[in-house]
Amino acid sequence: MKACEQVICEADHFDAATLRKITARANTTASAVSYHFGGQEQLLVTVAERVYQRLNAERLSLLNRALAKNAPKPPLLADIIEAMVAPSVRWALDPSSSHRVLAHLTQSAKSTQHPEIYHSIIFDVEHHRQFVPHFRTHAPWLSDAEIGWRIACVLAIRSQVLSARPRTRALTGPDFALDSADAIVAHIVAVAVPMFSRPPEPSPHRNS
Repeated sequence: MKACEQVICEADHFDAATLRKITARANTTASAVSYHFGGQEQLLVTVAERVYQRLNAERLSLLNRALAKNAPKPPLLADIIEAMVAPSVRWALDPSSSHRVLAHLTQSAKSTQHPEIYHSIIFDVEHHRQFVPHFRTHAPWLSDAEIGWRIACVLAIRSQVLSARPRTRALTGPDFALDSADAIVAHIVAVAVPMFSRPPEPSPHRNS
């Protein structure tokens, strides 16, 4: 698994992370990969799950820091959102991180003949559900489904910015720092905070 992660992170292109390179790095054989994992795709999913665990540990660490920072009051809304999105933004912009493993997983899942192999990780949202109770402290008028929708929107903003930075640059011009993880996180937080704000009450004289 360590060899697989290293080969993917060092590859110039996803197709370059071949099973031959992985087994050579690990000093083993393709048959050993099949025996222990079922094949190269299953090995990738197992490695990606391990990488995801490290990423989610960073999320949880930031969330716990936010809880401690504002205790005994609930954590600040901006800090909750930052804890949820900052690790993946920082990993994506850090060439020394293992973000390429997750990007490789996404590419493989799109072209696979066996999509069921990827279900365990692609549809795992438990690490996002842990944020729901904390968002509810700021927006108790929202249902879990409505909070989940807002979480999905925040994550979609993050993914769009990271996967289509040239398009984002064309839309924003030079005023937004898209090469700075901290700046990107700050921009996302600024847009996301109002999603959890109570809508204004209708004026009693509006229809009079």
